[in-house]
Amino acid sequence: MKQTERLIEDDGVSTLVEYLMISAVLMTLLIVTMLMLNTVMLQGPTDRLNYYAFTDISNGISTRIVDVYMIAPPDGNLVTKIDIPDDVAGRSYDVNIATRFTNLEDSTDEIIVSRDSVDYHTSLAGIGSTLGVEGNTTGGGFNLIRYNSEGV
Repeated sequence: MKQTERLIEDDGVSTLVEYLMISAVLMTLLIVTMLMLNTVMLQGPTDRLNYYAFTDISNGISTRIVDVYMIAPPDGNLVTKIDIPDDVAGRSYDVNIATRFTNLEDSTDEIIVSRDSVDYHTSLAGIGSTLGVEGNTTGGGFNLIRYNSEGV
């Protein structure tokens, strides 16, 4: 066997090994990119969109509750329907009104709009906890705000 024939055989094997190594590195990078794509490109912007939508929803609910408080009769009942978005980014969400205690004597009501890992807390503007507002709902359908001067 001549020296030139052996050189050609070695060159073919090294080209194949080089091709396999480069392909393995590129496949590894592709797999890592595919695994990170959902978190970086989709989940982050979706959470940001949810946060801003939840901010608008909680501020709207807070405003409507304060409006009911301002026109509420001293004796009697008041019921109003409000419409909030059915879903945000194609998924439902929860709205809760809860009392938050800042210390032993002071408390304030806050509206919590949440889904999965994203939640937004906003205080019930202007009335604090003077009425003892409570309740929860979801985005679907019409929602009611009820005022009863007897506290029932």
